[in-house]
Amino acid sequence: MKNYKCPKCGMKYKKPGKCSMDGAKLVKNKNTEDNNTSHKSHDHTEHHKHMIKDFKKRFIVSAIVTFPIIILSPLIQNLLGLSIDFRGEKYVLWILSTFIFFYGGWPFLKGIFEELRKKQPGMMTLIALAIFVAFVYSSAVVFGLEGKLFFLELATLIDIMLLGHWLEMKSVIGASKALEKLAELLPDTAHLKENGDIKKIKISELKKDDIVLIKAGEKIPADGVIVKGETHINESMLTGESKPVKKSKNDEVIGGSINGDGVLEVKIKNIADDSYLNKVIDLVKKAQQSKSKTQRLADTAAKWLTIIAIATGVVTFVYWIIFGPDLAFAIERMATVMVITCPHALGLAIPLVTAVSTSLSAKNGLLIRNRTAFENSRKITNIVFDKTGTLTKAEFGVKSIKIFNDDYNEKKIIQLAAALEKNSEHPIAKGIRAELDKHETDALEVSDFQILKGKGVKGKIDNKTIKLVSEKYLSSKNINIPESNETGTLVYVLIDNEPVGLIILADKIRKDSAEAVKQLQKSGIKCWMLTGDNEKIAENVSTELGLDGFFAEVLPHEKQEKIKELQDNGEFVAMAGDGVNDAPSLAQADIGIAVGSGTDVAAETADIILVDSNPKDINSLILFGKATYSKMIQNLFWATGYNVIAIPLAAGVLYSFGFVISPALGAALMSLSTVIVAINAKFLKVKKA
Repeated sequence: MKNYKCPKCGMKYKKPGKCSMDGAKLVKNKNTEDNNTSHKSHDHTEHHKHMIKDFKKRFIVSAIVTFPIIILSPLIQNLLGLSIDFRGEKYVLWILSTFIFFYGGWPFLKGIFEELRKKQPGMMTLIALAIFVAFVYSSAVVFGLEGKLFFLELATLIDIMLLGHWLEMKSVIGASKALEKLAELLPDTAHLKENGDIKKIKISELKKDDIVLIKAGEKIPADGVIVKGETHINESMLTGESKPVKKSKNDEVIGGSINGDGVLEVKIKNIADDSYLNKVIDLVKKAQQSKSKTQRLADTAAKWLTIIAIATGVVTFVYWIIFGPDLAFAIERMATVMVITCPHALGLAIPLVTAVSTSLSAKNGLLIRNRTAFENSRKITNIVFDKTGTLTKAEFGVKSIKIFNDDYNEKKIIQLAAALEKNSEHPIAKGIRAELDKHETDALEVSDFQILKGKGVKGKIDNKTIKLVSEKYLSSKNINIPESNETGTLVYVLIDNEPVGLIILADKIRKDSAEAVKQLQKSGIKCWMLTGDNEKIAENVSTELGLDGFFAEVLPHEKQEKIKELQDNGEFVAMAGDGVNDAPSLAQADIGIAVGSGTDVAAETADIILVDSNPKDINSLILFGKATYSKMIQNLFWATGYNVIAIPLAAGVLYSFGFVISPALGAALMSLSTVIVAINAKFLKVKKA
């Protein structure tokens, strides 16, 4: 039961404490019956969207009000050679600036209290102090104090900070969407069998031991056991198994998996928190919450800049009060120091690179969801690949054909097999028919078609009995065949009970997988594979690609444990996958990478999405991550480096030599660093592997 909730975002919790999103104190939840994960994550996501809209609205409104402030500013008028002078001009400037100070500056004025309460002064503290000093000092000048107006600097600082925060928040999508996507795997309704009748009910009304009817193509509504029927169930999005699994009476089924062409009656076993899917959801949630939150470089810089600004401002004011010409001069020197330290460039140093890199990466097939993970891609020491759909195509096709009788060739073997599988929707049948299309020939006519239950199919072609059977069938009939070391699904072709050919089917490896592994290993990165498939198939794929190792027959929670083991050994781990079974490990990994052809759940859980599903793009991602990080360091240098010279000059260290930085020159220096930061960000380029 979720007995507590956040009063701000509505997120529900089992125990009292503080919200992980807002830091707000949790309150008692009156409606303790509501355990709907999708609803919780929806509230969480809506709160995130509301914050983005709020910054956007404040930025637009403030930017509009800033325009007349720019026109009325003496600095701008001097630069443009204009002269706009009317009675009460400075009061109009004050009214407009007051509006921007309280409306546009509110998030920062509010933020300073949060940072000071946590004893972690940073960007919000620095911005709030800068706009407060600029506003109070300029207001004092309007009402009689000798000095300069800083209203232009005040307004533009607030505008740029709002823009920076808006861009930054837009670049990161709420990770809680992953939980929504997981919950959406379950159908909304189920067909309940009760007293011989079938009625449609909501999935939330299901109870343990209920019997439900599941038609062909429908999703399994909850974990259970088959009591009637036989089918093939697609569990690939949950378990990673590359082909649909045959299920019959007394076999267990998982909620969220998809029924094939059979009709089933299932007895419900696990519901709500006990279900397999909900356990996966919990794994994803825990992994996301436990992922370390790397403090941004800009926040660290802002923290030290805040300390320097306050200390220098106070020392400057005290010094000039004692040794300066008058109070106005002391206040002006202090205000100039605070304004020069204003983080225009610092506020844009990271968001500008973020905006540019997000746009460039999207054009090059890399969708970045988690900025911190992307920036940390340069640290990767181990990368773990899911097999099905990541290293392979997730297409069950013919791998090879062996001929046992010289009277037949590959084309003829496929013709015979495709004729028998003409009307079947079984994955083996689809793979064989796809191979027939490659040979550009028609299927043969078949008569007397029969299904050999659990063993294969047979029929007559040109008055000969043709069978497609498993190795198990041959053993039961004591039919001898040549030994084969092939890995994959083996289908034998018999003519009048004589083996004439063998068709080996497997999930095909992507063309670029081997090259991707080589590139990563050249960079000193170890490559591993995790799969739900059997040991033989996994070993074959691993050998063919030259991987450093593999783990086979691994369940979703075990995948996550393998990632943890590597991390516990001090490795910085990236995980690449495409299915629901990969969601916990994608969330657990230091960097989660989803291939675009995979499920929405993998994409929502991952930090980065490879749109083209090309493993080689992972190396491009690492190169681009390094370039992006380098640009951020450069921008932080330009954003803060000028302060080393500008702050002492603003404080008046050369006043005795007749040189002092005026507020206008200080603002110009501040603007110059902003321009340099913006231009530098534009030079960021994607390096293709």
